[in-house]
This record gives sequence, C-alpha cells and structure tokens, in this order.
Amino acid sequence: MHLNWLVIIGSALIPLLTGFVWYNPKTFGTIWMKASGVTEEQGKNANMPLIFGLTILFGIFIALAMVTVVIHQTHYYSLFANDASMRDPNSALSKSIQAFMDINGQNFRTFKHGSFHGALTGLLFAMPVLGVSALFEGKGRNYILVNTGYWVLTLALMGGVICAFA
Repeated sequence: MHLNWLVIIGSALIPLLTGFVWYNPKTFGTIWMKASGVTEEQGKNANMPLIFGLTILFGIFIALAMVTVVIHQTHYYSLFANDASMRDPNSALSKSIQAFMDINGQNFRTFKHGSFHGALTGLLFAMPVLGVSALFEGKGRNYILVNTGYWVLTLALMGGVICAFA
C-alpha cells in the first residue's frame, strides 16, 4: 500500500486550521481561556513559530496514526508484514494480496467513512485522554467539552481527507 504524502502533510495542517477557528474568541476561545486559566497576555507572549511548527509536526504523527484507523486495508497488509515473500511481486502471496486488493482495495474509502471513524476516535480516545488529564489538573467541564469538541471535529476532518485521498 502506498501513501499519498501530500495528503498526509496536507491533513497535518488541519489541527492548525481548525484551531484558528475553534479557539478564536468569537467561537470557543473565550470559554477555553477561562476554563484553562490562560490569559490574553500569556497568548501574546507565546512562542508562536514554535507552537505552530510543533503543531504541524504532531499533526503529521496524528495523520500517520489515522491512516490505520480510517483505511481498513492497512490491516490486511499487516497480516503478512513478516513474510519475506510479500516483497517478491512474483510470489504466490504477493499475487494473492494483489488480487484481493484489486477487488477490495477501494472498499470504505470515502470522506464520509473516514470522518465517521475520525469522530469516533475523538469521542472514544481523545475525550478520555483529555478528560483524565483535566480531572487531575483540576479543570472543569467546559475545558473538557471545548477541547473534546475541537478534537472530534479535527479528527473527523483528518479522517475524511485521509480515507478519501491518501
């Protein structure tokens, strides 16, 4: 299976782009700032090139992880990862894999399907991770809801793009 690296890198920008909208004071930014205890002064003094650069780098990591969540065909390949004959295009295994992929390689490869799995990942993975951290940090319900909403939307968009185009 070959990945479209332009799509992976492009989808890595989604957390940054959705963050610009989601955490804007006209949307949820004011609620988030109050819930997180971040002040406007702290925001003005932040090292934005570092924050944006690391957000893109982490976005690449997330995009690569989302490939295995939203593209089901990656699991088929993983069944044979240790079999040396998989690397020989003339082997019976390689021919079998190619025949399977010719028939099933595009199943469930839609934006809608990827968005569904991305949103589920936000609800079933990101929310509990954020929630546990927030509880131990003494953050309230609004902090969890705003950040969970951001990740559900972000992962839904990333999942949709990756599933349809990667």
